[in-house]
Amino acid sequence: MSDGRRYTVRADAARSRRRILDAARDVFLTRGLDAPLDLIVRRAGIGPGTLYRRYPDREVLVRDLTGDLLVRLEGVAEAAAAVDDDAFAALRRFVHGAADLRMGAVVPVLLEGLVVDEELARIRTSTVSTVEALIDAAHRSGRLRRDVGMGDLVLLSIRLSRPLPGGLDRLDADGDLLHRHLDLALDGLDTAAATRSVAAPAPGTPLGFADLVAAADRPAVTDRRPAGG
Repeated sequence: MSDGRRYTVRADAARSRRRILDAARDVFLTRGLDAPLDLIVRRAGIGPGTLYRRYPDREVLVRDLTGDLLVRLEGVAEAAAAVDDDAFAALRRFVHGAADLRMGAVVPVLLEGLVVDEELARIRTSTVSTVEALIDAAHRSGRLRRDVGMGDLVLLSIRLSRPLPGGLDRLDADGDLLHRHLDLALDGLDTAAATRSVAAPAPGTPLGFADLVAAADRPAVTDRRPAGG
């Protein structure tokens, strides 16, 4: 096989893996880890053979997805630290990025039910160390409340990034509402916020009860496909 052909095959395989893992994350997030794998096939826009050639069983898929999300989470933390000199601003950027990853799809797997092999343990240790360094810097700056730990931030991100029930999910089809609520929550963790006479306004539009009722009255969308999928 020529070098050009080999590169094309590798690139195609990488794109296929990315589509499968993104689809698996979304399906597991909404339907749980026992969701039918054919939902992942449909959402990824691939054939069943493509999935099963790469992932012969569910455990192999879940393990790869978990490692992938941990690596991406570490990348988000590193990027946040590189962009912002302000430690709390870097932490805020990280929390928003972590929410976009929808880590809630696999965090329960990290805590129970998955045998962590040496490679996954290495990835987990590296990611935790990188994120904790970001949190420690925010603590040292005096901006992050001392009673806030990594577990608090992980669970905050998971709680706010989980799909809303019923028809309410359409209120946040573009993710803007998630980030509005994250900003509201992060302001509560910022020690500097307590000294401001007027809090900085959160992005987005405040929701009234009528907005919730209007959203809930319409049929829910249970299996949105990604653009182009």
